[in-house]
Amino acid sequence: MNPVFANLQTSVFEVMSALAREHDAVNLGQGFPDDPGPEDVRRKAAEAVVSGWNQYPPMMGLPELRRAVAAHYRQWQDLTLDPDTEVMITSGATEAIAGALLALIEPGDEVVLFQPMYDAYLPLVKRAGGVPKLVRLKPPHWRFDEEDLLAAFTPRTKVVLFNNPLNPTATVYGADQLSLLAHCCMAHDSLIVVDEVWEHVTFDGRAHIPMLKLPGMRERTVKIGSAGKIFSLTGWKVGFVCAAPKVMRVLAKAHQYITFTTPPNLQAAVAYGLAKDESYFLDSRASFQRSRDRFSDGLRQIGFPVLPSEATYFVNVDLAPLGLNIDDESFCKRLVTEHGVAAIPVSAFYAEDAVKSVVRFCFAKTDATLDRALERLSGALRR
Repeated sequence: MNPVFANLQTSVFEVMSALAREHDAVNLGQGFPDDPGPEDVRRKAAEAVVSGWNQYPPMMGLPELRRAVAAHYRQWQDLTLDPDTEVMITSGATEAIAGALLALIEPGDEVVLFQPMYDAYLPLVKRAGGVPKLVRLKPPHWRFDEEDLLAAFTPRTKVVLFNNPLNPTATVYGADQLSLLAHCCMAHDSLIVVDEVWEHVTFDGRAHIPMLKLPGMRERTVKIGSAGKIFSLTGWKVGFVCAAPKVMRVLAKAHQYITFTTPPNLQAAVAYGLAKDESYFLDSRASFQRSRDRFSDGLRQIGFPVLPSEATYFVNVDLAPLGLNIDDESFCKRLVTEHGVAAIPVSAFYAEDAVKSVVRFCFAKTDATLDRALERLSGALRR
């Protein structure tokens, strides 16, 4: 067995979901909404599977969807992309990340990662032969500085894998941090793969800045997006990849030999969805922001120290100021077994030197679900 995967422990998501089922808990662990997603987009997918083409679509993606991706990013992020040479469709953003790493890394190349990080990053980097170089982020603001980057970048740095907005910390990185990172990439002649799947789920008027737009980064950036996150259809697994033609030619080869293509009916529906009126996307953000505020306010009233949530479906609490003398994983297990609420310990998103005091909740749920969770959590700090 390949040790990269054979030696992996059971993921914390599986552990907490199993405990949630066992204890009939309110599951605020895994990040998916209660809402089924926009009905008109779902109907387009149903119509396309009944009346449309169900054989292999083009390997790079349906032309109508690639054009829709380019038009969408032109409207929302002022990006000019050639849909024929700079846009590719994948079977989800995770496939796009895996393909990019396999395409860009040779054994021994160093890859800069920011922890806490999405759990797929590290095993994918190792399976591609990359050597991880970790930048450690910590609460409450999860920022990095030049000293952090200089410690991670070396002459062997080939790729940077960066998530903005960042899951699990719910952080949006702005122009100052992105410019610092871009400077290091150019100074070390490195490529950057930017996981931007949460680009539409930002709050309080924050605008997402794509790395592709920064000076000097167009030829060395791989931008990855997700229809699943944009439309709250997490099971659809339709990803977008944007990159300069020279880079895209290599990314396409990796995609060709992983999944080759993506269900055509879902692609057709996403193409329709991306052209929806601006109000849909703004209303969606407002709805998630309202749920964030409802749940965060409830947590504060109970006594949880709530960290800023600038984006994503998640809000974090830091147990450190409470002096409970318990780590985040033990606290999460106590929450689910004694109080019937499942959450995720953020220490699970670190590879080493973890912060062990932060707990993540998913607020992308109905008011009734959130209120039921808050009611159960009301006694969690009475120890």
